[in-house]
Amino acid sequence: MKNFLPLLFPMSLLMACSSPTIEENSKTETQNNTTESTKIMRDNTPKVTGIGGVFFRTKNPKETREWYGKHLGLAINEYGSSFETRNANNPDEINYTQWSPFAEDTEYFEPSEKEFMINYRVQNIEALVEKLRDSGVTIVDSIEEYEYGKFVHIMDNDGNKLELWEPVDKVFTEMGGETTK
Repeated sequence: MKNFLPLLFPMSLLMACSSPTIEENSKTETQNNTTESTKIMRDNTPKVTGIGGVFFRTKNPKETREWYGKHLGLAINEYGSSFETRNANNPDEINYTQWSPFAEDTEYFEPSEKEFMINYRVQNIEALVEKLRDSGVTIVDSIEEYEYGKFVHIMDNDGNKLELWEPVDKVFTEMGGETTK
């Protein structure tokens, strides 16, 4: 189960997600209005733009999901919960963050031996991977593309496996489903 998130997101977020298209993300746009305060900037700087998911190991993922649903009010699906948020630069745009407990013996976090893995939302994933590779960062696999986004895994300086995701949130929004708000 090497690439869990690409499988997780279409299934879990079926039950849950509008973002600019990849083409729009790859362009830099500036809309000039009459005052400086009304300028809208959209850049394509390769960088992290937010948290895409929090994944952690647990003895019993089903019981853990149910506990969080019952006691903390998370809208639960078979993979965890999808949190619906708004883009700070474009409040009409819906974004998603996935919360998922994994079985203790999952191999998805490998080669890391940590109890967790963080998924980061990114823009311009190809340029970011090139920049990371040039800086000596370990790239675990190659970029994989799906209808709902692009994914790649890297290792940080502490041995944590990180998942980078360039999302196409509107695909999830169109799928519908219950989300935690």
